[in-house]
Amino acid sequence: MNTIEGKDCKWEMVIGLEVHAQVSSNAKLFSSSSTEFGAGPNSQVTLVDAAMPGTMPVLNYYCIEQAIRSGLALSGEINLKSFFDRKNYFYPDLPQGYQITQFYEPIVKNGKIFLTESNKEIRIARIHLEQDAGKSIHEDKTYIDLNRAGVALMEIVSEPDIRSPKEAAEYIKKLRLILRYAGTCDGDMEKGSLRCDANVSVRPIGSEEFGTRCEIKNLNSIRYVMQAIEYEAYRQIKVLESGGNVNQDTMLFDTSLGETKVMRSKENALDYRYFPEPDLLPVTITQKTIDSIMLTLPEFPDDKKKRYIEELGISKYDAEVITSDKEVADYFEELIKKHNPKTAVTWLTVELFGRLNKSGLSIMQSPVKASDLSDLLDFVIDNTISSKIAKHVFDLMFESGKSAASIIEEQGLKQIADEDVITSIVSSILKSHKDKVLEYKNGKERLFGFFVGEIMKETKGKANPELVNLILRKKL
Repeated sequence: MNTIEGKDCKWEMVIGLEVHAQVSSNAKLFSSSSTEFGAGPNSQVTLVDAAMPGTMPVLNYYCIEQAIRSGLALSGEINLKSFFDRKNYFYPDLPQGYQITQFYEPIVKNGKIFLTESNKEIRIARIHLEQDAGKSIHEDKTYIDLNRAGVALMEIVSEPDIRSPKEAAEYIKKLRLILRYAGTCDGDMEKGSLRCDANVSVRPIGSEEFGTRCEIKNLNSIRYVMQAIEYEAYRQIKVLESGGNVNQDTMLFDTSLGETKVMRSKENALDYRYFPEPDLLPVTITQKTIDSIMLTLPEFPDDKKKRYIEELGISKYDAEVITSDKEVADYFEELIKKHNPKTAVTWLTVELFGRLNKSGLSIMQSPVKASDLSDLLDFVIDNTISSKIAKHVFDLMFESGKSAASIIEEQGLKQIADEDVITSIVSSILKSHKDKVLEYKNGKERLFGFFVGEIMKETKGKANPELVNLILRKKL
């Protein structure tokens, strides 16, 4: 017997995901309205967004470039000619009565994502651009906020290659990470920048035939994606094993109950009456444009991780931690411009992460920027301060936002590196502990640490440790 998520079962899940990723753009897809999150209701709406009669959409070509960047980042093929189409349906927050999308010829096709944990490739059928709808707000009455209406979305449609909730979660994480590296979507699911529809069906293990699929709409967290897929798969199995048939329905996921519920019967393309958008010309892209965008792509997570391990000598675990967040990787890249990679890893993942976690902050909110930490490490390298004092300075930098230089100067923390000064202090300590010196010379070598401690206490930790050790050994 095979298993699905640890349960004995003769069935296999078949999952395809449709991810709606908001394009990182200051303006909407067909108007000049701002896309800034958090503005007051209906404060970012033009006549085009509100579908006033006589208004015409004007294509924002930056969104086209962003879609191309995404397609290239996902190893997709860019169509040199694509088209916009009208998808007709009526809903209160869709003022036009149709959505402008790409149905017949999308901008990107045949992409892929490799899942490291699952060791498998997930095919991406297409990426098409479309405009978002507005938002219905249900309070005492129902209100419509059109701020999101017309915001550019990339719908990224996978092939049904996913076989478990765990793989679905890994796919979304990897997709979000790649889009963030590419700079085409911020991936913030809490703000609605990334939403997911999951197509789920089940079939007997070993069967090549697909079962009847149900689509679960508007999942806005990876946890809910996993829960919804698992519940829906077992709901379908229960129906089939009781002799029933699965209906092709559109589902919603009730997060409070952890259950999927039927929203409506599943539509097909005929229901939407697609036809070419008459107010927009075909999108024509030159190979020269594609090549120029290709040159601007960054190093992506898998390549960066490989370089960190093979060229910088960083452990696989640390490389995965650093590359799993673009901002963390950027921070690390700034540190290694001047500093040893392994030193940079320690200060980033132990010292900085420890303080961020304790304060409940993200790396973007860190009061110590990468350049500030790099300056602090400069003072350690040139022996201005010791590593121990550096940690104290780092605490003060984190608390106050001040620079390392100003803290070191204000508190007089410069390391004592004058050989004559340290020699004098060592001599004084040894003279004060003649009995301990005699014990050391009679074989109690562990007392060496005692002398070092006394010297550091005398200098308030500011004596250069290497110089202290060297001079102390000579004196003893």
